[in-house]
Amino acid sequence: MKMSAKKVLGLILAGVLAAGSLTACGGRGTAATAADTKAEATTTAGDAKSQGDAAADTTAADSGEKKTLRVAMECAYAPYNWTQPDDSNGAVAIADSNEFAYGYDVMMAKKICEELGYDLEIVRLDWDSLIPAVTTGQVDCVIAGQSITSERLKAVDFTEPYYYATIVTLVKEGSKYADAKSVADLAGATCTSQQSTIWYNTCLPQIQDANVLAATASAPDMLMSLNADKCDLVVTDQPTGKGALIAYPNFKMIEFGGGDADFQVTDEDINIGISLKKGNTELKDAINSVLTKMTKDDFSKMMDEAISVQPLAN
Repeated sequence: MKMSAKKVLGLILAGVLAAGSLTACGGRGTAATAADTKAEATTTAGDAKSQGDAAADTTAADSGEKKTLRVAMECAYAPYNWTQPDDSNGAVAIADSNEFAYGYDVMMAKKICEELGYDLEIVRLDWDSLIPAVTTGQVDCVIAGQSITSERLKAVDFTEPYYYATIVTLVKEGSKYADAKSVADLAGATCTSQQSTIWYNTCLPQIQDANVLAATASAPDMLMSLNADKCDLVVTDQPTGKGALIAYPNFKMIEFGGGDADFQVTDEDINIGISLKKGNTELKDAINSVLTKMTKDDFSKMMDEAISVQPLAN
């Protein structure tokens, strides 16, 4: 969809302003960096941070500058995030493209920015590039359905959870596994899931005598493998499963309900958080101030809305 001349002009002006302004999100040339510099310059170590933060806030307020939050996601992981050709339903433009991103993660990013008074920029990256982008300062944070695992915590910090996901199994209707009541009933299945996820690394190994195929690069690839009969089942989380049922009505979602019958995972495996560069406590605290005011019901309602508008192609 082509943008109007007015919108194009607006984006150009926004880009010019962004290039010359400071943001408060921990990236290069950010207000957070300015605050740290002021803090180092003060001679009183005990109140250095507070003086620096106050100075940065005052400078931003005096100049009328607005902070920008650069958020990375795949834009290919419905219902958490996806790519679409226009800004319908409130989708946000993807940086350096003529496409737009929407989904639960975008909705959450918009809410955070609205609450904190930030501008929002969406950066589209492959799944395995997300954490490196945070650690190198390419982006301020990742909102992409990441579980808060101990392994990831070695590289990045996480906010409080912004979603709590349960594990589900997807099969085709009529499959010999369609009536499975427990993980034990999946024995011998040919299966796969997305790379670098707990679904692939933690859940699939729990299926006895499973024929575990190579991991797929993305969630859509995982679903296409099942639809093309390359595997008997895939393991994913409930939101992805619910979204898959819309795109693939011939799928069946199985939930074992917890306990010994289910995949054995920890809270860290299913608590979904926003990752940030280690030590970026200013941004972490700011985002947490928004998340802690929300309830699990708020998260569920937002996710249901994302599922209801997701495009069938994602």
